[in-house]
Amino acid sequence: MQIVDLDLLEKFNRLKGAAGTHSPSIATLRSELPELEIKVDACFLSNPYATELFLKYFNEELLSTNEINKVLEFYPSQNKEISKSVAKHLDIDPDQIFIGNGATEIIQAILHNFVKGKVVVNIPTFSPYYEFVTDDSEVVYYSLKKEDNYRLNSKHYVEFVKKTKPQAIVIINPNNPDGGYISNADLLFILNELKDVPNIILDESFIHFAFEDSSMHLPSVVREVSNLQNVYIIKSMSKDFGIAGIRCGYAIMPKDKVAHLLKNGFLWNSSGLAEYFFRLYTREDFLKEYEIVRKKYITESLFFITELGQIPKIKVYPTKANFVLVEILNGVSSQDITVSLLLNYGIYVRNCSDKIGLQGEFIRIASRNKDENEYIVRSFKDLFI
Repeated sequence: MQIVDLDLLEKFNRLKGAAGTHSPSIATLRSELPELEIKVDACFLSNPYATELFLKYFNEELLSTNEINKVLEFYPSQNKEISKSVAKHLDIDPDQIFIGNGATEIIQAILHNFVKGKVVVNIPTFSPYYEFVTDDSEVVYYSLKKEDNYRLNSKHYVEFVKKTKPQAIVIINPNNPDGGYISNADLLFILNELKDVPNIILDESFIHFAFEDSSMHLPSVVREVSNLQNVYIIKSMSKDFGIAGIRCGYAIMPKDKVAHLLKNGFLWNSSGLAEYFFRLYTREDFLKEYEIVRKKYITESLFFITELGQIPKIKVYPTKANFVLVEILNGVSSQDITVSLLLNYGIYVRNCSDKIGLQGEFIRIASRNKDENEYIVRSFKDLFI
């Protein structure tokens, strides 16, 4: 391990503590630690090629034409109006679509408005699913096993849920922070077996990075389950489209649930930029180009993961997302590795020491563009070989 600047380390640890179970944003780090050089953000999860694609349309259609003035000056459409374009793209009744200011707002809205009693949450997972529950709820954890690479055993899971008799269950597919993927066949088996559970929350925020065959076809189960009255499908747009800064997400849920949310504080919760993105997202010209960069990113990510997996003293867990869960096996803590990567190499990764359900020392590394991924691999070799 290289020697680090102790003063800088103290400042970083203070910012991390203030961020709770999440990581300080790049904007926060650059504002509070201007002396820190960040070369690669491998902490937050997004497709950089999709960001470039969005910016191409943004520059051509808004900046160069001065249409950005209208986007900024005038109010955006209401939630139900934006949902119409998304619904048309998904071939779903628009009354089933709820537009969110990012997926996290949707998670909180569902948990606070429709979920009481026992909630089964798989661990490790995205922390808001157990942090945002109300006082009327009781979180029951289903622990994914390390010896199974934190993969969900569908039959065992179904038995556990039936025995627990919860009011709600949460499934993230692919899961965060490990990237574990549940096949369509297994997922439909789970949903059918647990059709008596009042609320099933299915988070597909990373589904654009998953695939089940060489065609890399998008494996979402939206069409199969969108009419089920107990299922909520949550979709963040930040990761796969690389636009976390404008906060976009949507959910598919029963019509009465959407109507309830619109009457209780979520009528006008999107920005003009978010509306522009959602309307762009439904266009054939944009989607045709996006599909190219989606597959390019997946291909490069697979190569990146393979390269990381050949480095000694770490274990790279199988993933179908745009990140990898890495276990540190040389006796050094994940905190020390995170700090060393950031302060000595300028690589920002997610320290997973606060993720409940993990046994060992873990970090999560996001895939970036080809050059950045190569730099990450070189830095890891320098650190571990």
